[in-house]
Amino acid sequence: MSGDEPSTGKTAAGGDPVPAELAEVLERQAGLLDPARADATARRHAAGRRTVRENLADLLDEGTWLEYGGLAVAAQRSRRPLAELTEATPADGVIVGAGRVGGARVGAVAYDYTVLAGTQGLTGHRKTDRLFAIAAREDLPVVIFAEGGGGRPSDTDHPTVAGLELTTFASLARLRSLRVGIAAGFCFAGNAALLGTCDVTIGVAGASIGMGGPAMVEAAGLGTVAPQDVGPLEVHLASGAVDIRAADDADAVRLARLVLGYANGQPVNGRHEDQRRLRRVMPENRRRAYDVRAVMRLLFDVESVLELRERHGRSLVTAFARLDGHPVGVIANNPLHRAGAIDATAAGKATRFLRLCDRLGLPVVSLCDTPGIMVGPDAERTGLVRAVGELFTAGASLRTPQVTVVLRKAYGLGAMAMAGGSFHESRLTLAWPTGEVGAMGLEGAVRLAHRRELAAIADDAERQRRYDELVALAYARGKALSAAASFELDDVVDPADTRTRLLAALF
Repeated sequence: MSGDEPSTGKTAAGGDPVPAELAEVLERQAGLLDPARADATARRHAAGRRTVRENLADLLDEGTWLEYGGLAVAAQRSRRPLAELTEATPADGVIVGAGRVGGARVGAVAYDYTVLAGTQGLTGHRKTDRLFAIAAREDLPVVIFAEGGGGRPSDTDHPTVAGLELTTFASLARLRSLRVGIAAGFCFAGNAALLGTCDVTIGVAGASIGMGGPAMVEAAGLGTVAPQDVGPLEVHLASGAVDIRAADDADAVRLARLVLGYANGQPVNGRHEDQRRLRRVMPENRRRAYDVRAVMRLLFDVESVLELRERHGRSLVTAFARLDGHPVGVIANNPLHRAGAIDATAAGKATRFLRLCDRLGLPVVSLCDTPGIMVGPDAERTGLVRAVGELFTAGASLRTPQVTVVLRKAYGLGAMAMAGGSFHESRLTLAWPTGEVGAMGLEGAVRLAHRRELAAIADDAERQRRYDELVALAYARGKALSAAASFELDDVVDPADTRTRLLAALF
């Protein structure tokens, strides 16, 4: 140290004296961390929550965090001293940076509810915009901890009226990389808008999410609403706004790491169940419903299936999974709900998921067991025509390979939609021996095609006998082996060999 540099009397690691300028920097840096914010940290822990820095430390590989703008404070210098802002508004209430998750670089934005209720300040917007620009250039996935109260009207140090020129929301929406949002506690207005822009959303038990918080609800003349009642998590799980439920902060971070692992495309070591069990997974009675998730758990790597939007569009399952360690997207009809018929909600759910798989470069496995598209006046009132058209468009536009496996029913337009628009659009279309193929439900087809013949039979017993005979003929024509013989299907396989065939087709 030169003679004109004052010393604080403090020593750094290694025993070197600390210059006054460096001491000031070190003090400011230390003030950002949880030990220096003991009261806020204690309140957080007392509420059963973790601090944002604890969440980030859990999310990211140790030693990889690179923070941007940690020394920033709220844009309120015209009315509050800098020393006060430094203590009360560390990082302007949002921690921004990049690190690694499983070795892959990831961006992160974490709103800090202990600082001005996690509201979005002017400086904070500049920080998030910087991170989103880096993510766009480097194609980085982004994780957003979205807890907070939305826009902050108390910032004054900027020549703007309403901040409507801010580019944060457009910058996030424009990203082609994966966006993962986590909502815990209260997540309102601008924070909720960021969450809703994410591709995969995780909601922590007890969260309340809304495009307007209690103050905005009251200002709109809708009465007084408690924060926890604005948008309870259960509402958003059913509506599809939240994809996955987490038990707590730690569980949310665990789920985010899982999702990021599927998206980075890297295979991991995986093990699988005895595939011979697939021969017995289907009920012998073809009319009996079953849970397609049981098929998925056997077919894909053990504990690798992560379902999205389980309580939304329930006649269809969307999930990430792994095959021999390779990540894939999965769509599957769910016979436990509406027999697996595709309604407008299920079609929209599948469309969104297929487009995400396309963006992430994930191959798609489709497990088909559907009586077709939902029909009837009530179904049409839901915008079914447009929803189904969008599903066909998403499937036909896939740039990643799709393999379709007919488990049982493959009827009409619904089966075609499950196969990317056509059985010959999929890279490979297989069926199990239990598969059935038809332009519509086989019983309905018999009633329609043979209406006059059946109506002409006066004796009830004879009419039923003839009907049963015609149905049996229809099943003989429509069984998977017959469809393969006419090359409507590529092959009929032993269920135990399905996994091997999928791997051969996709990897």
